[in-house]
Amino acid sequence: MKKFILTLSAFMVVGIFSMATAQIKTPAASPSAKTTQTVGLTDVTVEYSRPSVKGRTIFGGLVPYGEMWRTGANKNTMVTFSAPVKIGGKDLKAGSYAIFTVPGQTEWEVIFYTDTENWGVPENWDATKEAVRMKVKADKMDFNIESFMIDLGDLTNESFTLGIGWEKTWLNIPVKLTTDEVVTASITKVMNGPSGDDFYAAGRYYFDSGKDLNKAYEWIHKSNEMDGKDAKFWKLRQESLVLAALGKYKDATAVAEKSLKLAVEAKNKDYERMNTESIAEWKKKM
Repeated sequence: MKKFILTLSAFMVVGIFSMATAQIKTPAASPSAKTTQTVGLTDVTVEYSRPSVKGRTIFGGLVPYGEMWRTGANKNTMVTFSAPVKIGGKDLKAGSYAIFTVPGQTEWEVIFYTDTENWGVPENWDATKEAVRMKVKADKMDFNIESFMIDLGDLTNESFTLGIGWEKTWLNIPVKLTTDEVVTASITKVMNGPSGDDFYAAGRYYFDSGKDLNKAYEWIHKSNEMDGKDAKFWKLRQESLVLAALGKYKDATAVAEKSLKLAVEAKNKDYERMNTESIAEWKKKM
């Protein structure tokens, strides 16, 4: 029994010691970093880890020339664009991309890869996931960058540079934005007045909120007029409901019949049922 108690006590001491050591925190060798910048109308976010030189030869040593590199440490470096951009003459959709590189003495290959969930370089490289592969000049500097860094610089409304630097090497990746296209489209839309969807949203709000029914009808009817031959059964349904609320059952029935026809064509059973029931109800009130 005494031996059992001694053994149990020993296990408890070991357990307590293990719990204590598990709580010790140490600095990460390559701390993570996150940079976010709004450029023009685009939000750009870079997430990466930052290894340090620590007296080592980096490029041509720790990071060999001519071999694929994760461009940082730990999980692959990732950049996210909130809007479409253009890199290396190619259009990239809004979204996230891993950045891989092939360092050279005077020129690097830079790859934007659509698979962002990699710990280092993918074991099985898939060329179909390369959104962009481009060559970028690598500049030599007189000073040393101790910790690997990525910078968003040279900001304009239409462009910026994604800078990568470590040791005595720096390269700038030019990125073009779609700011002018977005702003021009917005200006055109506003100057041309509200869209059919704007009129519908305003009319629907007035109706649902119990506000001016005549104004609600005016706006929803305007929306349906603007849709023309592309009229939507759910919009026509809403117009019929406003007309019925105004006591105009004959007009409401006529519009509901148009909505019913389109709902049948679209095979939408819910709107087919609702319109059928409303038409029968409103005809009794005519």
